[in-house]
Amino acid sequence: MGTESSGDDFLATIRSELRRLKRLGEKALAQVRVDGQLHALIDPESNSLAILIQHLAGNMRSRWTDFLTSDGEKPDRDRESEFDSRPTATRAELMAVWEEGWGRLFQALDGLTAADLARGVAIRGEPHTVVQAILRQVIHYGQHVGQIVFLAKHLQSGNWKSLSIPRGDSGKRALYKPGFDEGTPGA
Repeated sequence: MGTESSGDDFLATIRSELRRLKRLGEKALAQVRVDGQLHALIDPESNSLAILIQHLAGNMRSRWTDFLTSDGEKPDRDRESEFDSRPTATRAELMAVWEEGWGRLFQALDGLTAADLARGVAIRGEPHTVVQAILRQVIHYGQHVGQIVFLAKHLQSGNWKSLSIPRGDSGKRALYKPGFDEGTPGA
């Protein structure tokens, strides 16, 4: 397999996995039926679902805007404000910010080619290859989407519907299939 083909495969896999991660977060957020719970804190040092959405969107805007040509930490980003509680933000407003962040990410990824993967980019002045920068963000987003799932599950308690294989069903389903979509019956 040639280098260009491997690069194309990497980009296709990253796009697919990030879309899956986005869907996972959306499925968790959809189970939170009471909009006020989007702002709930489980302790004073925790982040609410709304704060996690704000932070992810702010990070995505900063990292993926002009991805190949400017530092991933934009001078106009106010990271600290992403962690400010805005209890008046509606679900629609939060989901619009969420969509805008993911939209920037996918627009940037869709513009990349295998030849771009060895290029250099900076995040907070620190040099990265494009591959390193992408993987850094995948890990970061995975951590926060995991927090969203955990918090949504906590808030929904007994009403939670599993997003993967429910407890006790491991023997009934394959644990992983390429293209696996969380929450799909029989997946």
